Amino acid sequence: TSGSVRIMGRDLATLNDKQITLMRRKTIGFIFQTFNLVPWLTAAENIELALAVGEYNGNRKRRIMELLDSVGLRGRENHKPSELSGGEQQRVAIARALANNPSIILADEPTGNLDSASGLQVMEILRELVREGRTVVMVTHNQAMAQMCDRIARIRDGIIVGEEVISHVEA
Repeated sequence: TSGSVRIMGRDLATLNDKQITLMRRKTIGFIFQTFNLVPWLTAAENIELALAVGEYNGNRKRRIMELLDSVGLRGRENHKPSELSGGEQQRVAIARALANNPSIILADEPTGNLDSASGLQVMEILRELVREGRTVVMVTHNQAMAQMCDRIARIRDGIIVGEEVISHVEA
């Protein structure tokens, strides 16, 4: 197979490692199935970690609280991951992914380890990000969650074998 990857109009093959790292840091937020939160840090500290790695120069505490508000977790900022439910941990992970205001969100099975109610909460957050103009690319094996997306690409053995555009009626 062949092809190229272009992000924000730039061909990644033409960038050096430092340029790719900077682009990833500024442009892409990652959400993982297993949350990947640091267990000894609080929810706020896990989010702040992303701000420290990025180039955020504003008021960090205010930004952290804005992010926690956006995922419905104000009041849980001082809780460690072990004190949060799976759904709450995933929402902290989403807030962390959004810390540096990326335009692209890559989500690997973001509802895979959640019960159905928590999964729907996460999907609604992701849908809101799309409504805000961000791009969300999500991998899922859950057909119900896939149907909440605008476009589905089915991949088998690394090859796109089907695509479907889904129209949603917004209330």
